[in-house]
Amino acid sequence: MLDESFNTKLGDFGLARLIDHADGVQTMTHPSGTPGYIDPECVITGKASAESDVYSFGVVLLEVVCARRPMSLLDDQNNGLFRLVEWVWGLYGQGAIHNAADKRLNNDYDVVEMERVIAVGLWCAHPDRCQRPSIRAAMMVLQSSGPMPMLPAKMPVATYAPPVASSEGQLSSSTGMSSSSLTQTAITPR
Repeated sequence: MLDESFNTKLGDFGLARLIDHADGVQTMTHPSGTPGYIDPECVITGKASAESDVYSFGVVLLEVVCARRPMSLLDDQNNGLFRLVEWVWGLYGQGAIHNAADKRLNNDYDVVEMERVIAVGLWCAHPDRCQRPSIRAAMMVLQSSGPMPMLPAKMPVATYAPPVASSEGQLSSSTGMSSSSLTQTAITPR
């Protein structure tokens, strides 16, 4: 985790959840994480998962490379809320992903590596938890040993339908794709 000066702090993505201490982490009732790091699905459904931790990891990746907070109030002229994931996804869709990089770097970075980190950050923060990678898959891509994720140009609208068990016992999303096939189709090379 990072403080306001981007100094590292000891943290645990598992803390970015809503927790009912009497019933454990599966039934959650009050916020105990920082806004912007918590998977929006957790807030709406009250259910934490490994995918919600992956979401938080993706937000941290974007925060590090962009040097921007995950959420902040806009100035008086632009009333509203800045959301890092939406902003970066918009740049990604416009083909201007490099505009998300921290300006203090003065373009002094490996362009391919910057694209890789931003793409993995967006992949991890995908609105559909079934489209998010496992941490292992995300790390493989970050270590340049996996193909870049293929993401839609426009940020998908999140839907929070519970997964349905298929006849083979695998969980499926509302699109009918199993979680194992999603991993394979979500990271096809560009």
